[in-house]
Amino acid sequence: MKLVGATDIGLQRNENQDSYRAGHRSDGTAWGVVCDGMGGAKGGRMASSLACAVMERVVEAGLERQSGAPQPPALLSGALEQANRVVYEKACETPDLEGMGTTAVCVLVCGGMAYYAHVGDSRLYLCRNGRLHQLTKDHSMVQELVEQGRLTEEEAENHPRKNLITRAIGVGEELQPDFGAKEVSPRDILLLCSDGLSNCVQVGEIEHILAHMSFFDTAQALVMQALRGGGHDNITVLLIQIEGAEESNG
Repeated sequence: MKLVGATDIGLQRNENQDSYRAGHRSDGTAWGVVCDGMGGAKGGRMASSLACAVMERVVEAGLERQSGAPQPPALLSGALEQANRVVYEKACETPDLEGMGTTAVCVLVCGGMAYYAHVGDSRLYLCRNGRLHQLTKDHSMVQELVEQGRLTEEEAENHPRKNLITRAIGVGEELQPDFGAKEVSPRDILLLCSDGLSNCVQVGEIEHILAHMSFFDTAQALVMQALRGGGHDNITVLLIQIEGAEESNG
């Protein structure tokens, strides 16, 4: 597997409240997570950082225990639940952090499958044969209005409350993530991102960059495109490219 990531404060924020982590193992297993924090000057950064750190610890420990035969849905579910508990308890015991939370989108790639889970509006895309496909569906008020037929997709793109999310890690004791799985093939690219990318860069622009840039240059190129698109928010991108057995073994 190939992994590359980048994050940027953007052009209009005072600090970067996004976080990301990723890893891969010699058996070809790879994982990644992107979080976009919320909750005031201190809270957002703390929430996303805590969530990423907890999920990294849980996933790595789970992969080590399972010795190459992971149970991906259970592993991702456990990682999200533990991250939610840690962030929520931290917020409850620290007055300055009250109400903090974070989105999360995570993926675990093994055995020719990408298993994923998410909460909030950070997204997972699959790029296959040059075409980008969104695998996750935003947990947001605007997305709910689209599903109810009260907004079109075009109206949703420019809605003033587009960033109001309906689910997040750390805002309550219970968490309701969505899960999915997708078969992957060599040369497929998985793209995890915060809404700082998806709100500023069109699908066609992402496809162009992924098609014409060297893989290890794509993350920074996507960030730069988001900055050219306005850089209204923090921007984080994480990419995982699937390799065949010959490539993985050198």
